[in-house]
Amino acid sequence: MEQEPATDARVTVVIATRNRRDELHRTLRNLAGARPPPPVVVVDNGSTDGTADSVRALFPGVALVALDRNAGSAARNIGAALAETPYVAFSDDDSWWAPDALERAADAFDAHPRLGLVAASVHVGDDERPDPINALLARGLGTVPGLPGPRVLGFMACGAVVRVAAFEQVGGFNPMLFFAGEESLLAQDLAAAGWQPCHLPEVRAHHHPSEQRPPASWRRRLEMRNAVLTVWLRRPLGRALAETARLARRAATSAPARGALLDVLRGLPRAIAARHRLPASVERDMRVLEAS
Repeated sequence: MEQEPATDARVTVVIATRNRRDELHRTLRNLAGARPPPPVVVVDNGSTDGTADSVRALFPGVALVALDRNAGSAARNIGAALAETPYVAFSDDDSWWAPDALERAADAFDAHPRLGLVAASVHVGDDERPDPINALLARGLGTVPGLPGPRVLGFMACGAVVRVAAFEQVGGFNPMLFFAGEESLLAQDLAAAGWQPCHLPEVRAHHHPSEQRPPASWRRRLEMRNAVLTVWLRRPLGRALAETARLARRAATSAPARGALLDVLRGLPRAIAARHRLPASVERDMRVLEAS
């Protein structure tokens, strides 16, 4: 099942995957239905279910990077570095793009030189339910001249298209965060570097959440840890201390919070070493979003 050659492609799709072989196959088949079909890079995060071999056998037109470990969300950085197009769209192994989505995103990037990231609308399951994130993105920070949609400081990774130059300038997804909530730091860093993320509802991603998921408590632990580490990395010191104290209070009654607090304490020296404050304008925008 070889992927058709892409004609005048402007967007490469990068997929990070781990131990979801059959779902990845479905995603690759759906992406091949786009017109033109995009170039695709799959980065396998150390799967043990034969994912890499199956992609080589069934999808020889797909570029494959087989890692010997789980690099988490930073695997997307590896895929983006291999792209030969100016823009990269991220899919998960259980998500894919509507047939016209990537062309719409590329047109927006071409027309708006400071557009750094397109946050798509995400639609879930066979009945295409709007993900709750769509309403949050639609409110965003309002529109400004020079952008095709409302500014945002968050997105869902499986519904994001990036300008490669902007993505690489800010270092992509931070490996420190591994997985869960890693999008917030990237959005903040893009805005801090003068690249504007914005929401385009007409760019649509389809998400069919996998049944092969880690325990909810594990994901919640990572979400809480990453939220606090992100504050330490970019926000005022008083805010970082307050968020750490809030997590400590939650740890008294919540096992995931206790795990997250231990993770924060272990990661704090590294976060402090990499810490730098957001520009005042981006910090103001963060406060506006938090107040709303």
